[in-house]
Amino acid sequence: MLSGFVIGYAYDDRWNQMSMWGFVKRRLIRLHPMVIFGSLFGAALFYFGDCSSFPLIGNTPWYKTALIMLWAFTMIPIPKSMDIRGWSETNPLNGPAWSLQWEYLANFLYAVLFRHFSRKTLTACVAVFGIMTLVLCLNVDVFGFLAARDYAAYTVVGGWSLTPDQLQIGLTRLLYPFFCGLLLSHTGRLIKVKGGFWWCSAMIVVLLGMPWMGMGAEGGARWTNGLYEAVCILIFFPLIVSIGAGSSVKGSTSESINKFLGDISFPLYITHYPLVYMQMAWVENHKDAPLGTHVFVAAATFLLAVFIAYAAYRLYDIPVREWLKNKLFKPAHKQI
Repeated sequence: MLSGFVIGYAYDDRWNQMSMWGFVKRRLIRLHPMVIFGSLFGAALFYFGDCSSFPLIGNTPWYKTALIMLWAFTMIPIPKSMDIRGWSETNPLNGPAWSLQWEYLANFLYAVLFRHFSRKTLTACVAVFGIMTLVLCLNVDVFGFLAARDYAAYTVVGGWSLTPDQLQIGLTRLLYPFFCGLLLSHTGRLIKVKGGFWWCSAMIVVLLGMPWMGMGAEGGARWTNGLYEAVCILIFFPLIVSIGAGSSVKGSTSESINKFLGDISFPLYITHYPLVYMQMAWVENHKDAPLGTHVFVAAATFLLAVFIAYAAYRLYDIPVREWLKNKLFKPAHKQI
């Protein structure tokens, strides 16, 4: 949703001075250097994740890992037959890249088609895709694909494999949020709130910190959890984006915090999961370790993820993007 808003906000009024190829270059410069870094990082840590939860790692030769890494550079989803971890991810070296693959598709479709949509068309799309989200959250198996994910019924969990059920989930998770973000940027219906940064942060903590709603994940009123997730996605997330975009942090105590979090947000997203794989493997291989040790490893993983993200941003992402801008744009057109 935030990506949809940012795309509309940043590019809608620039098409009279920007070509399609110019847009593509800007998006690739913004995103792809860290895509390559994330895949390299995932490949470097791949074998440290060897455990029973990842059954294929121990039997994967180094040259196949290198081949998958090069494939991952392209952001083309990796088919299930080429999985080297055992979770059927479209990027087994860096799981969260699946959502960025969908975002690449959304960026392309925005440039080719979506940017021409009127406000009424966007509103209609948001309504239709909102119904798709509700259908997924309430586990209404319209197409007959969802029976395979009973373990994740009444959630939006999924989207990272090239199977019919996962493609339906991924497409659903893409369409409503992205179009809702675009519509918010078009309408300009932003909410100005004093201390908006803190209100948004508090809402995110509360919404994402909520445990399973209903009688339990294994039975009872499971549909209540689906309804809760639908309310979060359809109502509260647009509210958070609207408040965040409408409120100012200039001159406030939260400005420096906000800038730091904004700087590391994408590097953190694209680098943290190889560390999570390692932590999961450590937990699996050290089940008898004291609770304090498990807490220490988890906290250390969190801090290490933030440190690596910031280091990657400062030492790699900034200079690489600057070099690419100098190579691909004339001095008067370097704004990305």
